[in-house]
Amino acid sequence: MSFASKITRTPRPFEPDAAQDVSERFSDLAPELVEVLSGTAGCSPYLKGLMETEEDWLRAALTEAPDTAMERAMEVSGDTSSELSASLRAAKRRVALYAGLADLAGVFALEDVTGALTRFADLATERALTFQVAQEIRRGKLPGATEDDIASAGGAMALAMGKMGAGELNYSSDIDLIMLFDDSRYDEDDFHEARASLIRAVRRMSAMLSENTADGYVFRTDLRLRPDPSVTPVIISMEAAERYYESLGRTWERAAHIKARPCAGAIEAGWAYLDRLRPFVYRKHLDFAAIQDAHDMRLRIREHKGLGGPITLPGHDMKLGRGGIREIEFFTQTRQLIAGGRDPDLRLRGTVEGLTALADKDWVPRDVADTLIDHYRFHREVEHRVQMVRDAQTHQLPNSPQGFERLAAMMDEDRDALEKKLTDALTEVHDLTEGFFAPGSSDEGGVELEQDEAEIVEGWKAYPALRSSRAVTIFDRLKPDLLARLKGAARPREALINFDKFLRGLPAGVQLFSLFDANPPLVDLIVDITATAPALSVYLGRNAQVLDAVLGGDFFTDWPGEDGLMEDLAETLEALPDYETQLDGARRWMKEWHFRIGVHLLRGIVSADEAGREYADLADAVVQTLWPIVLEEFARKHGDPPGRGAVLIGMGSLGAHSVTAASDLDLIVIYDAPGDAMSEGRKPLGARAYYSRLTQAMVTALSAQMPEGRLYEVDMRLRPSGRQGPVATSLTAFGTYQREEAWTWEHLALTRARPVVGEDAIAAEVEAIRTEVLERTRDPATTIADVNDMRARIAEAKGQRGLLDPKIGPGRLQDIELVAQCAAVLSPETPRATLDQIAAGQDIGWITADEAEALSTAYGTFRRLQSAAKLLTDETLDLDAIGQGGRDFLFRTMKVDDGEALLETVSGCAERAQRAVEAILARTPGEAAA
Repeated sequence: MSFASKITRTPRPFEPDAAQDVSERFSDLAPELVEVLSGTAGCSPYLKGLMETEEDWLRAALTEAPDTAMERAMEVSGDTSSELSASLRAAKRRVALYAGLADLAGVFALEDVTGALTRFADLATERALTFQVAQEIRRGKLPGATEDDIASAGGAMALAMGKMGAGELNYSSDIDLIMLFDDSRYDEDDFHEARASLIRAVRRMSAMLSENTADGYVFRTDLRLRPDPSVTPVIISMEAAERYYESLGRTWERAAHIKARPCAGAIEAGWAYLDRLRPFVYRKHLDFAAIQDAHDMRLRIREHKGLGGPITLPGHDMKLGRGGIREIEFFTQTRQLIAGGRDPDLRLRGTVEGLTALADKDWVPRDVADTLIDHYRFHREVEHRVQMVRDAQTHQLPNSPQGFERLAAMMDEDRDALEKKLTDALTEVHDLTEGFFAPGSSDEGGVELEQDEAEIVEGWKAYPALRSSRAVTIFDRLKPDLLARLKGAARPREALINFDKFLRGLPAGVQLFSLFDANPPLVDLIVDITATAPALSVYLGRNAQVLDAVLGGDFFTDWPGEDGLMEDLAETLEALPDYETQLDGARRWMKEWHFRIGVHLLRGIVSADEAGREYADLADAVVQTLWPIVLEEFARKHGDPPGRGAVLIGMGSLGAHSVTAASDLDLIVIYDAPGDAMSEGRKPLGARAYYSRLTQAMVTALSAQMPEGRLYEVDMRLRPSGRQGPVATSLTAFGTYQREEAWTWEHLALTRARPVVGEDAIAAEVEAIRTEVLERTRDPATTIADVNDMRARIAEAKGQRGLLDPKIGPGRLQDIELVAQCAAVLSPETPRATLDQIAAGQDIGWITADEAEALSTAYGTFRRLQSAAKLLTDETLDLDAIGQGGRDFLFRTMKVDDGEALLETVSGCAERAQRAVEAILARTPGEAAA
C-alpha cells in the first residue's frame, strides 16, 4: 500500500476530536516519507534538507495535532532586526517543511496548504512592517506618531494581491503587495516627512523579507503592482492611489483588485480604502468590454513568454501555458468583472469560491464550473510538487523522463497514468476557456500570418492608440503595407513583436497614423528600429512626439557639441515654470537626444566611436546645466553656499569622457568652507550638512524616477573612504586623504578625475592636488603588485561572462583600463583618456610599441562592441537572441561579414591584449626599452 493511500485525504481542516488520530498516523508515515523524498533520484532535496535541519522540531511536531503543530511552526520572536530576521526565516522553514510533508502524506488538502502558507505570509508581513515603522517612530522620524501608533504601522497598510490576497499562496510564491498609507492621519505640513519615513520603513520591510541571508529568505516580495511603479515610491498615499485608478486604471488592474485584501498595518483603513475603490473594480453595468481586455492580457502573456503552440508535456508551463492555471483564473475573473457590479455575491477572492458562486448564479454551467474546479486543484497540486523539488519559483513540468518519474512518485501516481491525466486536464481546460474568448483568425490584406502572429495583430484592437474610430480607419488603411514591410524584415517575427511593443506604448494614434500615411519613409524608419533595437521601440512607443523632430529636419543635422547642447537645454528649462517641471523637462530633453544618437548609430549615420563621444557630450551637458539649477533651488531654503562653494568631479567614464548608452555617472563633490561656517537661509545649515544635502539633492535630480523616467544612475563610491565616507568632502580632507590614506586603486581612479562643473578656483585646486599626488615618486614594483592583486580579485569576483562581453574578462576593457591607469600613475604625465594613458606607458619604457598597438586596437574594438551591444540588449550579448536585424547591425558596426568573423576578431583582440597585459605587469618601467 502506498504512503498516500494509508491516510484519508480530507477536503477540509480536521475536526478537533479526530486530530490526534491523524497526527498518530502522520507520525507513523514519517519514515516512508523520508524514503520517498530520498528515492527516485531524490524527489525533493529541498524538503529532505529541511527535515535534516529541523529534525528536533519535526519530531515534536509529529506528536501534535496538525493545526497545533502549524501554529507552533509560525511562532516568531525577536527584539532586534537581526533576531526578527532570523526568527522569520526559521519559521518559514518550519512552515514549508510541515506543509510539504502534510501535503505529500494527504494530511492537508490543497486549501489547507495554501491557507497555511498565506497565514504565515500575513504574519511575516505584519511583523516586518510594524517592526520597521516602530524603528522610525522611536527615532522620531514619523511626525506626530507615538508608541500607540505601532500596532497600526503609523497608518501604513499592506494590500495583499494575487495568490496572497486570495489565500492561495504556493510553496515558492512571491508575495505581491501594494503598500499604501492613510494620508488623513498627517497634517499637510508633515505629509512629505511622513511619506519619506514610511518609504524607508517599507524598503527595510521588503529587505527583511526578501534578502537571502545565511538563514535563507522569508518571501520574495514584489511591490510593483502599485500605480505606475516606474515613477512612484514603494509606498504611496491612499488618496494618490484612488486618483490614479479613477483616471488611469486599466482592466488588468481591476482584475488584480478582485483578490486584494489588507493583510498588515492599518487594516481598518485598508478595508475602507477598498470600499472606496469598489466602483473602479466592479462597474454598475454589465461590462462586456472586459472580455476583450482580458483576452488581450492573455495574448500578451502568452506571446511574451513564448507559450503558444500545441500542448506538449515536457517543460509545459502549468501556470501560463495553454490549459494552465492562468486560463482558469482569467475565465473566472472576467465573469466576475462583467457581473460583479450588479451582484455583490460574485465579489469573492478565491478562484474555487468564485467559480462556485458563478455556477450558483448561472453565469457558468455547473458541470463546467465543477470540471474547472477539479482541474484547478489538480494543477495547483502539480505546481506545488514541481516547486517542492528545490524551492524553485517554477511552474514548468519536467523536461526529462527522470523528472516525470520523480513527479509521479510525489503525486503517488504511475508515470504513464500521470502523463495522460495531465494531457487530458490541460486540453480540457484550454477547450473550455478558449471558446469563451474566441480570438478568431486574421487575413490582413493578403499577408499570410502564422497563428501566433495573427493573435498579436488581433490584440492591437484593444490598444489605446486604436480606441477611436478615426484611428482605426487610418490604421486599417496602413496595416496591409505595414505588415508587408514587417514580414519583409530579416527576422519578420521579431520585427512584429517589437512593433507590437511600440504600438502598445502609444497613448493615442490618430496623429501618428496620419504621419505614417503621409510619410512612407517614416514607416521605413519604424520598421528598421523595430526589426533591430527593442529598447528604441519601447522608447518610441512611450515618446512618439519625438517623431515630430524626425520630420522637422533637425533630427539628421550635424551634432551640436557640448556647448550647443548646454545652450539648448538651458533655453528649454528656462521656459518651464518650476523646479519639478524643470527636472522632468530635462529628462524628456535628454531622452530625445539619447534616442537620436541611438537611431543615428543604428542607421550608420555616425560610427560607434562618434556615438560614444556624443553620449559623453550629452552627459556633460546635463550635469553642467542642472548643477546651478539644483543649487539655486537648494539655496532658496537654506541660503547661499557657505565658504567658497563646491565643485562636482566626474570620475570613471564621465571623468574620462567615455560615457556609453547605459553608463552610470561616477561623481564626487568637493567643497571649501571653514568647519564652523553656516549658511544664512530660512533654514540655515552648517557647512558639512549643507554640502552633504546639496549633493543628495543633485543625485536625486539626476537619478530619481519621475513621469519622464530618470536621467542617469549615479554612483558615488569613488569618493574618499567609499560608502563609509561623507557624500561631500572638504577640500582639505580630500587632499589629506589622497596624500596619506588612499589605496593604489583610488589613485588609479584619480587618473580619470575631472572637474565638470562648479567653482573654478576650487576646481583648479582639486586639479593641483590630483597632479601632485599622481606625479609624486612611488615604488613601481609595489604599485604593479597592487594592480596584479586587483586584477586577480576582479577575475575571482566577476569571472568570465562570455566571449562577446566587451568589459569583463582577460584582455577586455576593464583589464586594459587597469593597465592604462597604472601607466598614468607611474608616468610623470597625468592623462585621463585610456589611449593617452597607454601612450604614457610607452613613453616611460614600460609598454612596447607592439603591446601599445595590441591594447589600443583591442580597446577600440571592445568600445565599438560595447556601444552596439548596449543598443541591442540590456543582457549579455547573444547572437541568437538579438535576431537577424540586430546581427546585421552588429556586423556592420564591427566591420565583419558574419558571426564567425566577429568571434574571431573579438577573441583575437582579447588574446593579444591579454598577452600584452600580462607581459607589462611582469616588468617595471624602463625594462621594455632595454
